[in-house]
Amino acid sequence: MRAAVLHEIGQDKLEVFDDVEAVGSGPGRVRVRVRATGLCHSDLSAMSGVLPQPAPFVPGHEGAGEIIEVGENVSHLKPGDRVVLCWLPACGGCPACRRGQTELCLAGFMNAGTPNFRRPGGDVFGFAGTGTFAEEVVVDAGCAVPIPDDVPFDIAALIGCGVTTGLGAALNTADVQAGSSVAVIGCGGVGISAVQGARLKGAAEIVAVDPVASRREAALRFGATRAVSPDELPGARQEVTAGEGFDYVFEVVGRSATARTAYENTRRGGTLVVVGAGAVDDFLQLNMFELFFDEKRILPSLYGGGDVLRSYERAIALWRAGRIDLAGLITHRVPLAEINEALDQMRTGTALRTCIEI
Repeated sequence: MRAAVLHEIGQDKLEVFDDVEAVGSGPGRVRVRVRATGLCHSDLSAMSGVLPQPAPFVPGHEGAGEIIEVGENVSHLKPGDRVVLCWLPACGGCPACRRGQTELCLAGFMNAGTPNFRRPGGDVFGFAGTGTFAEEVVVDAGCAVPIPDDVPFDIAALIGCGVTTGLGAALNTADVQAGSSVAVIGCGGVGISAVQGARLKGAAEIVAVDPVASRREAALRFGATRAVSPDELPGARQEVTAGEGFDYVFEVVGRSATARTAYENTRRGGTLVVVGAGAVDDFLQLNMFELFFDEKRILPSLYGGGDVLRSYERAIALWRAGRIDLAGLITHRVPLAEINEALDQMRTGTALRTCIEI
C-alpha cells in the first residue's frame, strides 16, 4: 500500500512509497482504510523534532475512514463501519480515567513506541500511534470511534484533532463566560476552532492575532470581532479593554515567546489557556511576584481538556445544527502523492487545514 514516510527527524520532505505494510493485527485491534486526513501543525513539529517521535515514521493523526478488518474480542465494530481515528484513546481503568480526566490517559502514548508499519528496509512507526498519511492503518479498537453515516470523512477527520482541541479549549478548559473579552494568538485550524468556541460561549469581543493576512481575514468569517497582526495587539488591547488586558487569552502557537505575550495581555485575575504543543527545551519564564500579585490563571489544554468521545459527539451536534463551520476550515485539498505541497501550505500559513484525500 502507499504511505508517506519521513526517514529522519529534521528532514522537511516526505517520500511516498507503495511498498508499505500496515502491521499489528490481532486481538483487540482493527484495520482501517483511511479515506481522508488533515495536516495538523503537530505533524510538522514531529518532523522537526519539536515533539518526540521515533523515526522513520508515517506522519498524520487527524484521520477518518472505514473498518476493513476486526480482530478477536472486538464486538462494537465491524467491517464497513465509518470511524474517526482517535490518537489519544482512554483505557477506562487508569487513575486519570477513573477521575473523569480521560484526556490525561497515557495508554495512547504507549502505542507511539510500537511500529505500525513495515517496509522492506525495516519497521516504520506511526505518529502518535496512528500514522494517517497511509492508505491503511492498524490500531487498537479504542482508537476507532464510530461516526454517523451523514458525517463526511473530511469533516470527521477535522474532529479527530484540530476542531476538538480548539473548541474544547474554549468550552471545557476556559469555560469562557458570556460578555467577556477574548484574544486568540495563532489562527490556524486549531485557533479558528477556539474562535468558534468563544463565539458559541457568548464572548463579546474576540480578537484574532496572526501574522498572516489570509488567516486574519478567515478569523473574521468564523466569529472574531477584530483581527490584528502581532504588532497591532497592543492597540487592540487598549481599544477593547482600555489597556487592562483580556479576560481570556488563548496561545495556539506552542512557543514560550507567544505564551509570554499571551500572559502579558491577560488581565489581572484573567485566564491564559495554553493550547499549542511546544518543545521540551522551550521554557516560559515567569517571576514569583507576578504569579502571586497578578493572580492570573494559567490553564494548559490537552486535546480540548475534556472527555474526547463526548467532545466528538458535541462537535458533530454543533456542526449539524449549523452552529460551527467545519467545511470552511478546509481551504486546500491534495492527493497523497502531493503531500509535500500540503506541508508547504502549512508552513507558509496559506492553509487553515489541508485535506489529504487518500
